[in-house]
Amino acid sequence: MRKLASIQKIDKIQPIELADSICCVNVLGWQVVCRKDEVKLWDKVVYCEIDSLLPDIPLFEEIKKITSGTMRIRTVRMRGQVSQGICFPVSIVEYFGLLPEDMIIGQDVTTAMGITKYEDVLPDNLLGEAKGYMPSEIPKSDIYRVQTMQDVLDKYEGTLCYETEKLDGESITFYLKNNVFGVCSKEVDFIESDKCLHWRLAKEMDMENKLRKISEVMLGTDFSMQGEIIGEGIKKNKYKIKGQKVYFYNTFDIQKHRYFNYDEFVMVTNDLKLERVPVINDKLALPKDINELVALSNGRSLIYDTKREGIVIIPLVEINDIIGRVMFKVISPEFLIKHGE
Repeated sequence: MRKLASIQKIDKIQPIELADSICCVNVLGWQVVCRKDEVKLWDKVVYCEIDSLLPDIPLFEEIKKITSGTMRIRTVRMRGQVSQGICFPVSIVEYFGLLPEDMIIGQDVTTAMGITKYEDVLPDNLLGEAKGYMPSEIPKSDIYRVQTMQDVLDKYEGTLCYETEKLDGESITFYLKNNVFGVCSKEVDFIESDKCLHWRLAKEMDMENKLRKISEVMLGTDFSMQGEIIGEGIKKNKYKIKGQKVYFYNTFDIQKHRYFNYDEFVMVTNDLKLERVPVINDKLALPKDINELVALSNGRSLIYDTKREGIVIIPLVEINDIIGRVMFKVISPEFLIKHGE
């Protein structure tokens, strides 16, 4: 689960030209603009990531004014500096019944502070009726942000990876499990219905037969395929797609609990004539410098002439670590600022 609010330390402080009261600080791999009188090098702070929704309580009255009442922490530009997230003095935890002196670096205080994650919601006319949650054997499509993964970057520096464009859409999962075909959003398993966008796409693309074809080749193996829906009615259709379209980004063997390696994934999608998310580089030697990766995230989409949301980096040969699957997403600051996110 993503730590939206956690105890961290100030790693670096940099002045901002012509700014007397604010400065830039580094927390994990993030850059945050703070008031000079509120931070010192190596201080413990409560750091809240972008997309954190703070509770609407008197303590955060100033945040409410800044966010026009939404309580959502976004990427902003202040005095020419990109700021991603917000830092509070560690003493703020006292308000929530915690003791500052008990706090340790990395401690998750998201739930304790009543913070939740902002999620875009599909229009009602695209939603379906839930029959339950996505089967627990299928991993959700959550990806760690690279800014929180410096130790993993250090460990796997130089590993050959493929770099894809991260699309700003809606997650979709097709699965074949115990000979039953199903269709899910990021978390919900939908009842079959022509009113449900996810099921309409499944039928238009003949996904049940395509998955059964692979299952026969793999001697009855249960597996899933996940992709991103973009198009009309989704995230303001930044790619100017007519209707909706699915771009795939992984295939997962449910029984062996493993993702297909890149060459296997390419072979399967080619065989089924399914489009993959755009590949920017399929021979990237993983750098360990977060700033270098953030710079790579900025650029134009390969689908439509607009700023891309960012990139996703995955080893060509799958790696599992203590964190689970080794992969990173890097969201473009330019994209976030342009779209107010």
